[in-house]
Amino acid sequence: MAKIGVLGAGTWGIALARMLCLNGHSVTVWSAVKKELDGLEKTNKHPNLSGVDIPKEIEYTSSIEKAITGKELIMFSVASPYIRATAARAAEYITGEQVIVDVAKGIEADTLMTMSAIIEDELKKAHPESSFKIVALSGPTHAEEVARDLPTAIVSSSKDESAAEYVQELFMNTCMRVYTNSDMLGVELCGALKNIIALAAGMSGGLGYGDNTKAALITRGMAEIMRLGLAIGCNEQTFLGLAGIGDLIVTATSMHSRNNRCGYRIGQGLSVDQAIGEVGMVVEGINAIPAAMRLAEKYGVEMPIVTMINAVVNSDITPEDAVYKLMTRDKKSETV
Repeated sequence: MAKIGVLGAGTWGIALARMLCLNGHSVTVWSAVKKELDGLEKTNKHPNLSGVDIPKEIEYTSSIEKAITGKELIMFSVASPYIRATAARAAEYITGEQVIVDVAKGIEADTLMTMSAIIEDELKKAHPESSFKIVALSGPTHAEEVARDLPTAIVSSSKDESAAEYVQELFMNTCMRVYTNSDMLGVELCGALKNIIALAAGMSGGLGYGDNTKAALITRGMAEIMRLGLAIGCNEQTFLGLAGIGDLIVTATSMHSRNNRCGYRIGQGLSVDQAIGEVGMVVEGINAIPAAMRLAEKYGVEMPIVTMINAVVNSDITPEDAVYKLMTRDKKSETV
């Protein structure tokens, strides 16, 4: 049995906390929102995980020190905009002996750092002489399905092979199959950028387009992500695996996906702010756009779908106009 601290009490954090508890581990969940913790402790249910019972054995705390101290594994499950602040707050109590798992997906716009890099950056500020074992856990994993014990596969990725394998061991069960992958940057790049393509897929549905359109967006969207990843130096196989095409498929096709739902409502005519408000939770694809645009410019990579979604979200272009511009681009070869 491992002692595990979970930082964040959103749907993904709670779904994984539940799973880890059922795996026989001791789990403590921290949140900065006391009302959130009180509700979980009182009802053993999460308001956004309908019909799911949460084990009573899970402990809840508003003390980040308590959630971290004495734990073998610390999991960051806060939304990407809050990763740096949470890591800075946690850094005082984290040691180099602990394994750190990040399940958030995103890239910081100002620094172009992935979530694991942000965590490491904050930990190094507090402990300059220490090294840390950080793992990115990513893949096609809707919290709503993991919380119901539906068969799921995911990737444990780290520069430290033993840390990736340790996470594989702790998280794996009859409902969750965990693979390891040493291409940490590629795994995290896929996790961030697929959310933008999912926005595009959602918009196409909101416009009334069909399966042909969605399939084209998924395929050509992954071509854009892979072009960027290869330019940065990532492994091609990552983009063809669970963290790549697998996560893109599930995010772009399911109404569990906040990005898909947000895009759908934008396609139906809502403003971006209205669509985000209706979703009611963080829409990571919106947050990922500035970093994606900067990376495309930095590495000289053409990303037309990402560019059009940026135009819809941050300029006055309509989804219909974006489709027209994409469909009337110059002729291209698919294999170049």
